[in-house]
Formats: sequence, structure tokens, C-alpha cells
Amino acid sequence: MSKKVIILGGYGNFGQRIAKSLASHDITLVIAGRNLAKAEHYVELLKQSAKATLEAWQIDLHASAFSQQLKAQKPFMVIHTGGPYQGQSYAVPKACIDAGAHYIDLADDRQFVCNIGSLDKLARESGVLVVSGASSVPGLSSAVIEHFLPLFENIDSIDIAIAPGNKAQRGTATIEAILTYTGHPFSVFRQGRWQPAYGWMDAKSHDFGGIAKRRLLANVDVPDLALFPDRYGVSERVSFQAGLELPLLHWGMVAMAAIAKWKIVKNWAPLAKQLDVLSNCFVKFGSDIGAMEVSIKGRDLSAQPQTLTWRLYAPNGQGPYIPTFSAIILAKKLLSDSVAHRGATACVGLLQLSEFYTHFNAFGIYQKEQVLK
Repeated sequence: MSKKVIILGGYGNFGQRIAKSLASHDITLVIAGRNLAKAEHYVELLKQSAKATLEAWQIDLHASAFSQQLKAQKPFMVIHTGGPYQGQSYAVPKACIDAGAHYIDLADDRQFVCNIGSLDKLARESGVLVVSGASSVPGLSSAVIEHFLPLFENIDSIDIAIAPGNKAQRGTATIEAILTYTGHPFSVFRQGRWQPAYGWMDAKSHDFGGIAKRRLLANVDVPDLALFPDRYGVSERVSFQAGLELPLLHWGMVAMAAIAKWKIVKNWAPLAKQLDVLSNCFVKFGSDIGAMEVSIKGRDLSAQPQTLTWRLYAPNGQGPYIPTFSAIILAKKLLSDSVAHRGATACVGLLQLSEFYTHFNAFGIYQKEQVLK
């Protein structure tokens, strides 16, 4: 009997990409979500080249009967792509633990990812692995840092930035997630101490070099900000910024952040759908080039100053695949029984940067690194 993998939100922006990758395996792959017609439509599309047995399943993960309905499916693994995760409880991972299923999500919400360890005892007792944040952050970002960690005696600062191309696909859930903290304070480790920063403020221009060139950035709240200072013994700063390629849209977000900071508008998140529609009016402008950068500053093994900058470039609109790679790699490792770890954890220390290379190459995504002494 083949292993059953359920993708919650399997016909969505990220769910589709994960499903397409896993469909090449000899498994039972269930495309799940509230809209049965969309699930069935995507199943039909996948059938053209899939090795997996495909099923569509109508399910509401917020329904009171979700846990029992999931248990009846007897899944081997559940991949939760149904964001935004801001404000979500742990009902889904708890239901997976109860069903004896491994759990992976693509959460970027700081609290959701960082507190997943509260389920560690339950997950261990059930013999399953529960992983939150199997996405660009902290899945890929931590894999990059740990790859280069042996080159450093100590680390002063870690600065991370992501700049999607304006023509790249975006989902309402992603926009809603960003809007929840736009103009709101969150804690960052800066100047050697914890202090507040405000979402989508401290705007600046940054040169990513290569095909991405110069982009605008602003503060983003992600799990890395909470996880990395202690894990990597950072002495001075951990920062994370992202931006919109078109200055009009970027500075519009900065203005919205200021309005929220001044408490004129309490929360922009309810307008996510409208802002998604508005942003799509500008989709023909800008480029389809995305970039990610991780810069590590500290001292090398000879105690000399050293800055290592790693950059990832995604041409031809392939950027939206990057957030799915961590989940795909982890899912395939679980399917091949090559992960011994059990319990509940953020997606840090579970993946090697080299495990991403095949996926980068498949989509023409490439990396560059630079070391300055």
C-alpha cells in the first residue's frame, strides 16, 4: 500500500508546485482544500504526467470535525500550505499528531514557527516529525548560514533580504500575512540588544548585483529574527528586509506602514484581496527577476574580519518556486525514510544547502558567493 500524502491548499500558489514535484513518486497524493472543483481540476492536470495515485478531497481545516476527518484518511504525511498562518492555532499540526502523520508547513509567521516546539512531547510520543517554516525562511536561510558557519570563528551580524520580481506570481494569503504587521512593532536584535522595529519601515535601497540590480527594501517580521541571534551566537545584529520592485508600490506600502504606526488605521490585513487586485493592475511593469541575499559578517578562523555574501537569483518568473523547495526536500526525505528525527521543531538544522542545488538547477535559479576580508 502506497504512502498517502495530503497537501492542504494543494491547488494554491505554493501547493500546486509542491504537488507537481511529489506527483512523480509512487504515492497516493491528495489535493485538498475547501473548493472541490479546484482540487479536481488540478488533479486532472496532474494526471497527464503523474506517477502518483491522485485524489481530490474537500476539507475545511478550520471545521470542528477536521481532526476526525483527517484521521479517517490515514495519511503518512500532511503538508500545510493554507496560509496566512498569522493568528492560526496549532489545530492542524495537533490533528496530524493525533492521526500519526508527519507534518510540514510553509509558515513564515514568527510566533507560529518559533512556538511549534510546544508540540514536541506530543509529536515524539506519536513517533512523528512536525516541522514549521519549511520555506525560504527559516528553511533555506538557515541552511545557507549553516553551510558557511565553519568559515567563521564568531559572527557579528546576519543580514537577510528578499526581493521578488514584480511579474512573479503572488497570492492573497502572502499579502495578508505581510499586512498583519505593516506599521506594527516587533522585536529585533540590533546594536547588541533587543529593541523594537516597525513592519515595512526603515526603507532603503540595496544593490543585489547581477541581474537583480538595485531594489528597495523595508522591515519584515520573520522567524529568523527570533531564532538566529542565539543559535548562531550573533553579537551585534540580525536583520531581515524585503521589498516590492516598483517604487510606486513599495513607497505606497511604506506610507501604509506610517498610517498604521500613527494608529489612523489599526490593521490593513482585511484589505488584502483589494490590494492584491490593485497590485495586479501593475503586473505588466517591472521584471520577472527575483533575488535573495544572506550576508554574514564576523571573524574568520584566523580572527581576521570577514564578510561573506551569498546571493540567489531567480530569472524568468521562477522565484515563487523557492519557498516550496524546503518542504519538497523534507517531504522526499520522509518518504524515503532518511529522516530519523522525531518531535516538533522549526525548520532549522534539518536541511543542507547542497540538497537545494538540484531544485535550483531545474528552474534556472543560480547562486553566487563573495568573501571580503
